Amino acid sequence: MELLKPQEAAKLMSVSYPTLKQWIYKGKVQSVRTPGGHHRIPRSEVERFSKTTRPKRKPDGLQAISGRNKLLGTVTEVQYEGLLAQVTLNIAGQFITSIITRDACEELGLKKGTRAFALIKATEVMMIRG
Repeated sequence: MELLKPQEAAKLMSVSYPTLKQWIYKGKVQSVRTPGGHHRIPRSEVERFSKTTRPKRKPDGLQAISGRNKLLGTVTEVQYEGLLAQVTLNIAGQFITSIITRDACEELGLKKGTRAFALIKATEVMMIRG
């Protein structure tokens, strides 16, 4: 069993030495005591920690949006009036209508028959083409 000094283990775990010492005292990280009373960290503990704290891949596209209520539907109607557009989606037989800017509607290419998502957050409904 390969044992590492706490400073070496902390560096490999990308944490500070004081943080690692606190984790040892709290039992979050297991250590082995030397006859002189010094802590040594088994490499297996460093690897276990690295597996549980590996950075996750950043989300992209629709997953990168913080709103979690994403409803996929089909545009059934678009009405323009001045700078605004009223867009209605059919989502499994239920209809959601949103008022967005005309520019956004045109930029998204929203028209009858287009698949789009309604993104619901609080009291707002946003549209994104699906």
